[in-house]
Amino acid sequence: MYPEEFVQPMREELTRIGFQELRTAAEVDALLTKPSGTVLVVVNSICGCAAGRARPAVAMAIENKARPEFLATVFAGQDTDATTQARSYFTGYPPSSPSVALLRDGKLVFMLERKEIEGRDPYAIAEDLTKAFDRFCSQASVAQAN
Repeated sequence: MYPEEFVQPMREELTRIGFQELRTAAEVDALLTKPSGTVLVVVNSICGCAAGRARPAVAMAIENKARPEFLATVFAGQDTDATTQARSYFTGYPPSSPSVALLRDGKLVFMLERKEIEGRDPYAIAEDLTKAFDRFCSQASVAQAN
């Protein structure tokens, strides 16, 4: 686990643009068990591909007209209970950080694993995300902090 003062700026990259930080398993369950709606969950990380690829790509993607109603993040290696609980909803995928999951009506509908983030530029990753948003999210959706 890294000192919180190192991690805080990385947390803020997402919370500053409207992501709700989930720091406990109960917070994860409260959001991800919603019976309807779309939720984007970013498994944040201290690694370089989170900083140089995942977080910038997510920031670009949420500018899309169609976008998830709820934006959430957990931080791998820091908030372990929340991260473990979030990953329990990503059925069929091994733990990966960073990663980005899109859930609709409580079910996983799209997943970007680290192997699909690493080595790619943020624009290509954002394009994958916006295609998923166009397919699974209503254009009338407005992301909410909670």
